[in-house]
Amino acid sequence: MTRNASKPNTITVKVPFRVVNRGGRIEVQLPEGASIPRRTDNTLVKALARAFRWKRMIESGEFASISELAAKEGIAFTYMARLMRLSLLAPDMVDAIVDGRQPANVTLANLMDPFPLEWKEQRTALTQERDESRNDHP
Repeated sequence: MTRNASKPNTITVKVPFRVVNRGGRIEVQLPEGASIPRRTDNTLVKALARAFRWKRMIESGEFASISELAAKEGIAFTYMARLMRLSLLAPDMVDAIVDGRQPANVTLANLMDPFPLEWKEQRTALTQERDESRNDHP
């Protein structure tokens, strides 16, 4: 039996995208209007879980202070205090993070810096940061 060994047709597909380093991981950004499902940032989700766990431990009276809890957990007080701020995020922001729908600039590294306590101001600040980061990178 003889096989026809013809060459396959070549198709070239061009997809505009940008590779961006986000908090130690590489992310592909597609053009405006293109949608891809986001993956959950496991590092950020784990940090949220720790923050809420520590908050619950202090509120329950199990530990009298963050200093006492930090000593027990073997974690630096300053790190624990900064991480516990995550428990002050707006509930919809927490849901978005857990579902992987948070804005691209909402990373653990960015949330370790102070952010507004008022939920409406948090949303505004995070949205503005996202828009500014788009303007910085054409």
